[in-house]
Amino acid sequence: MALNYIFIAFILIAFVVALIKALVWGDLNAFYEVMLSTFDTSKTAFEVSLGLTGALSLWMGLMKIGEHGGLIKFFSKLISPLFVRLFPDIPKEHPAIGSIFMNVSANLLGLGNAATPLGLKAMKEMQELNKDKETASNPMIMFLVLNTSGLTLVPVSIMVLRAQMGAANASDVFLPILLATFFSTIIGILSVAILQRINILDKVILAYLGGLTAIVATIIWFFSHLPQEKISLYSNFGASFALLSIIVGFLVAGMRKKVNVYNSFIEGAKEGFQTAVMIIPYLVAILVAVGMFRASGAMGMMITAIKMGFDTIGVNSQFVDALPTALMKPLSGSGARGMMVDAIKTFGPDSIIGRMVSVIQGAADTTFYILAVYFGSVGVKNTRYAVGVGLLTDLAGIVAAILLTYLFFGH
Repeated sequence: MALNYIFIAFILIAFVVALIKALVWGDLNAFYEVMLSTFDTSKTAFEVSLGLTGALSLWMGLMKIGEHGGLIKFFSKLISPLFVRLFPDIPKEHPAIGSIFMNVSANLLGLGNAATPLGLKAMKEMQELNKDKETASNPMIMFLVLNTSGLTLVPVSIMVLRAQMGAANASDVFLPILLATFFSTIIGILSVAILQRINILDKVILAYLGGLTAIVATIIWFFSHLPQEKISLYSNFGASFALLSIIVGFLVAGMRKKVNVYNSFIEGAKEGFQTAVMIIPYLVAILVAVGMFRASGAMGMMITAIKMGFDTIGVNSQFVDALPTALMKPLSGSGARGMMVDAIKTFGPDSIIGRMVSVIQGAADTTFYILAVYFGSVGVKNTRYAVGVGLLTDLAGIVAAILLTYLFFGH
């Protein structure tokens, strides 16, 4: 129901704002711009879904090989002590555990194109366990929060973009991003655990989270001692090596089990194609609503009002110039990227705002896009509290990003 209200609100607000601009300010192009956005965003939604078809077919085909070859079961056993506690409604050694692990791993490595198909595979497997097919289950919500928190070890794309825009040290945002996204992930897990009455103080959970914290700290130490030109090189190598190793591992596992690897791949690839087609209407709905809200000028008005509010109470409103990126991030990844680029062009890549929008961009993920794609792929309509917890995770990441930017780069 939450997405239903958001969908309606965005469109109605866009209409009212466009009407005010036309009647009060004489901007007769307001309605044209809003309507033009509906065509542009619906086309974008279809192109995104179409672009996912190849990746979905590839990775769901590979996942099917891994499933038949027993490697998914192996990953399930590896992570099951933690995931059995975070996902108590999923039976031990169920294939969904392995798919969730693979999706989280791909996100950690910044492999977005690989993470999405793996996530959709996990959603399909969780849906098989779901008693109410139109309502999000507890495991689905926990899984979605892990994705919306955007935990990424090395934000290569952001560092590359900063380098292209002339940053003196494109990698100077690496540590703040890693810390901000780690903080948002912890907040997300804790909030869902409280709502689902999961014992977060369980020794196994504390051990795994403590171990992950140690790994993150080690990575921070390692990259903080690398020269700038080596950071992208090492991160690209690590991500690519891990990904290719997984593919080869699936093939070897299939061969060991004497699986017909080709037929298994085709079986999974067909499922990937069907999933991509199912996503289209859900993605069109949310992206069109977001596009109308942005094109009407409602987003800009909101930012102006927030800035005036902070100025009125005497609080430094400098960070408000970074809020367009923050507010757009849960709605649209490409929109947030556009806001980030605009802010960097306006204030400079090495300004406090230029760095802040970069950290914000890496601190969380596109909540509404993820909800629309993942829930849409399995036909879930009642998302329960997934939107609220996802947005809380985004807020934690954004607040952490702002504070960490001030901490690392001053006021």
